[in-house]
Amino acid sequence: MNASLRNWLRLARNPLLISGLAVLTVVILFGPVMSIFVDEDLAKVGSAMPDQKPSWEHPLGTDTVGRDILAMMVVGTPLTLRIGFVAGMIGLGLGTLFGFLAGYFGGWVDTLLKGAADVLLTIPGLLFLVVIATTLRGAVSVNMMALVVASLAWMWPTRTIRAQVLTLRERQFVLVGRLSGMNGLEIIFRELMPNLLPYLAASFVSAVGAAILATIGLEALGLGPQNEPTLGMTIYWSLYYTSVLRGLWWWWAPPIVMIIATFIGLFLMSMGLDQVANPKLRRAA
Repeated sequence: MNASLRNWLRLARNPLLISGLAVLTVVILFGPVMSIFVDEDLAKVGSAMPDQKPSWEHPLGTDTVGRDILAMMVVGTPLTLRIGFVAGMIGLGLGTLFGFLAGYFGGWVDTLLKGAADVLLTIPGLLFLVVIATTLRGAVSVNMMALVVASLAWMWPTRTIRAQVLTLRERQFVLVGRLSGMNGLEIIFRELMPNLLPYLAASFVSAVGAAILATIGLEALGLGPQNEPTLGMTIYWSLYYTSVLRGLWWWWAPPIVMIIATFIGLFLMSMGLDQVANPKLRRAA
């Protein structure tokens, strides 16, 4: 049985991974499924009477500018997840590329890529993101927000994946691949990458979680897409209109609950993938 098949079997049998995937699937399907029953136009300003408590007509109430909170959740949850997944995918994609190139080829390639990652890691991430988001504030969209967050999402994957490749490139199966005439890229894609799939999957989950956290942080400061009801912007507007002091709990509680559910799912998935990728954790489990 080859390494790739063994890894897939371990993934399918891990209870933490399955539990996290179930929770995250519920969060992902919340928007598309609920959009069948909820009119998304109610998420627009002035679509309902302001500051209504939860009722049969508005199950999660309305905010101060007359938007239905449930409709905002239905529209905003997929937008927040999209930012996280796109930013995580771009960040991990670049980190994987740079990490494999630096770790396997070494030399000036390693010096250049590792040096760039080390230098940029010394810059306070939140401050850098705030500067970028402030500069682009008038033109921030959901996709632009994902690119802003992705701009600092590749450094840690580059370092960690490079370290993993350094430990694998002297293994016997890599030496056999070299002796059989495989070039560097073939060894990376056919030998190294299959052995690191669980680790790459765990890195992707962590990258998505970090991207969502950074997105919510920026949006809570009012630096997100102003006209989109993402979870972070919903929290920002609830703070802007002092919903906590006014007792409008139905405004700020639903996005926080959805964010908590998202991170619980990501955390369980990350723990499960860590057990698959880490032999010590796997034996302990």
